Amino acid sequence: MCIEMQGEIIAIGNELTSGRIIKTTSGFAAHHLFEAGYDIYAMHTIGDTPALIGEALKRALGRVDFVLVTGGLGPTDDDMTTTAVSKALDLPTMPNLDLLYQIRKHLETTAGPVISPLEKLAWLPEGAEALNPDAKMAGFQLIHDKKPIFFLPGVPHQMRTLLTEQVLPRLATWYKDQELSSLQRIYKTFGKTETEINQIVAALPLHENVEIGYYPVFPDVHLSLIVRNNGSKNGKKIFAESCATVEESLGAAIYGKDRESMAFIVGNLLQKNGKKLSLAESCTGGLISHHVTSVPGSSGWFLGGVVSYANKIKTDFLGVEESLLQKYGAVSAEVAAAMASGMREKSNADISLSVTGIAGPGGGTNEKPVGTVFIGIGTANAIQTHHFLFSGSRYEIQHLTAQTALNRIRQELINNI
Repeated sequence: MCIEMQGEIIAIGNELTSGRIIKTTSGFAAHHLFEAGYDIYAMHTIGDTPALIGEALKRALGRVDFVLVTGGLGPTDDDMTTTAVSKALDLPTMPNLDLLYQIRKHLETTAGPVISPLEKLAWLPEGAEALNPDAKMAGFQLIHDKKPIFFLPGVPHQMRTLLTEQVLPRLATWYKDQELSSLQRIYKTFGKTETEINQIVAALPLHENVEIGYYPVFPDVHLSLIVRNNGSKNGKKIFAESCATVEESLGAAIYGKDRESMAFIVGNLLQKNGKKLSLAESCTGGLISHHVTSVPGSSGWFLGGVVSYANKIKTDFLGVEESLLQKYGAVSAEVAAAMASGMREKSNADISLSVTGIAGPGGGTNEKPVGTVFIGIGTANAIQTHHFLFSGSRYEIQHLTAQTALNRIRQELINNI
């Protein structure tokens, strides 16, 4: 039988509550803890206030099986987590000799002061255990009322390292007698609204143990399919059958799974078919190139691009005829086709993609309102254009254009190659 273990995440820092820094550590922790089979009861963000820190910790310990705390472990005066915890749990702080040795050894090599604020990191609540004294990262574990509490740094890359290398293995050992696992798949869809996806999936005869969630992640809609595995083959079978049913029903609306991006999928298709891509962007200002080059190994299938924002760049670099610009305007099917053709000729790519449009908030007319976008695709066989009218802010129109353009390439590769 699967016994669900619940945890709580507390993120600490005035920089978080003031909005100076965007919180990413809690989401990372929740994702990986969930994948490991643990449920997250609640997630909190509080400032560097000792009373609030202590209150939040004691409340969490009263209702969950373990607690994860991030932030407030640094050497400065505003890092108050350790002091707050000691007071809340009535535990005196004591020097951890291993940590103190590592800190002083570090100071000797850097010619630091004899007495340094860094030594504050070595003073932990009584009974605390440093997660990794050799890692040069603040982080410790404390057991209170037979429940593990993990204190991690707020620095994202340090927190991620200690979570995956220390916390998850320790939790697995702590709950070694429990069967903990969950089977999850994230389907990334584009081109259908959340309501449309919901209606399709709601009509499917899925097993009662299947949990479905819908998450708009602009400009996509992500669908989460979860099956809690009880350690038997039944959970895996239900998961496999449910995934097959969802994939068949949503079809081409699904472009990727889990951490796959649209650019990643396009790159795989290009590489699989031995094709090269080049880009000619106007209204997206290089956003598509950014998505593409964010994919590791994109140099194997992406040749390069031109951000032809001004008409002169369109004519001088892409060979768009001045007469086309005068007759149809820069935002037109004709110019989109000429941009794709010119880019393909210049780069010798197998496929060239072009975009031109009006992202707003100004620049629209009655004939071509804000959100008007033309996408061109040039191949050895033909040049095709597609006309769209998007709505939203400048940011939304640009990102819709970029995702739509890449999706058109994906469809072109699937259907015609």
